[in-house]
Amino acid sequence: MQKQINRFILYLKVERGYALNTQQAYARDLQKLLAFTQTQSVERWASLSSENLNLFVMTMRHQNISGRTIRRHLSSIRGFLSYLVNQGLLEVNCAQGLQSPKVAKSLPKTLDYERLVQMLTPKSSAFSELRDAAMVEVLYSCGLRVSELVGLDIEDVDASQGFLRVMGKGSKVRYTPLGESAQKSINRYLQKTSHTNKALFVNNRQERISTRTVQNIIKNRALSVGIKVNVHPHMLRHAAATHFLQSSHDLRSVQEFLGHKSIKSTQVYTHLDFLELSKVYDKCHPRAKKSS
Repeated sequence: MQKQINRFILYLKVERGYALNTQQAYARDLQKLLAFTQTQSVERWASLSSENLNLFVMTMRHQNISGRTIRRHLSSIRGFLSYLVNQGLLEVNCAQGLQSPKVAKSLPKTLDYERLVQMLTPKSSAFSELRDAAMVEVLYSCGLRVSELVGLDIEDVDASQGFLRVMGKGSKVRYTPLGESAQKSINRYLQKTSHTNKALFVNNRQERISTRTVQNIIKNRALSVGIKVNVHPHMLRHAAATHFLQSSHDLRSVQEFLGHKSIKSTQVYTHLDFLELSKVYDKCHPRAKKSS
């Protein structure tokens, strides 16, 4: 059973081109299922039943695991069992009929532009300060995921054309505009370092910076300018999308900017922009005007 999980993770890596974080998430979810099947005396995947999976979900509920996490587990299991069916190792995917728990939609948290300006303004000319400011600038200006930021190489920066080459989810490459402010921020940082690593952003040991390090830097930088909430890199991406939509009112452009495969992923930002939309409606729509 473990070997088939290992082959599935290899399939996600080689055949599907999934990001390392996604591969690891699938592996964790399936290891948890494997541990559970051992308590149920299930010795092969063909013996797994929908009753076993229902009990697995109930066990997670009793452990106070969130509905969102349970949904993710079920998604991983469905994908794995579908793979086994396609490989001829299983006759039917017993997870297909299972209902995922409903999850209340939560709007992404964002930041005020004035706060962001404080975070991306260098406070000194030290290497780490210029690097940290440049990372905030690129995350916000280009709307990047933190995994996309740490994966950037120096050669991905095309200053002459004003574009950034980004390796997104599923190894899908996209090109995003690189504004003048972001270019200046990157140049200031690169002029301060002579590292030979091909990575754009490196740590003090001249190695490619890690996701965890970026998360800690963003959190501490926000605290240093007086932001009390826990700020993480994805909030900068949310802020970029929200501010972009407020200015352009062009959802398709925001979708391309963020590298979303589906427009549904981008539509959450229309809720954040509802008050702005209401103002424009009241001002411009002929049926919204009050009669004198």
